[in-house]
Amino acid sequence: MLILMGYIQLDPSDLHDFVTDVEAISLGTRTEEGCLFYGIVLEDGPTGRFLVAQRWQDRESLTAHLERGETLAFLETWRDRMKVDLQAYDVLEERPLAMANGRASRQ
Repeated sequence: MLILMGYIQLDPSDLHDFVTDVEAISLGTRTEEGCLFYGIVLEDGPTGRFLVAQRWQDRESLTAHLERGETLAFLETWRDRMKVDLQAYDVLEERPLAMANGRASRQ
């Protein structure tokens, strides 16, 4: 499994257009084979900062997503207007997080 986490920063004047485009691309992305979670949410409007969290079945699924026409068009539109700070994490094991008394405990 592959997890992407990080931030996208853009000029606050672009917020409305960016959110509109993210909402449009997210609908298709979430149904792609291998997409386990896809989220881009506004974290701080006045600074134009978005939190990005994505979970992909494997690197091949992410590569297929990045090669889709819709994704390429989105990146072409926003490439020069956003600063991206994303990290990719390879996950070897996944397990549920148990909550006991409102506190996370490892199973």
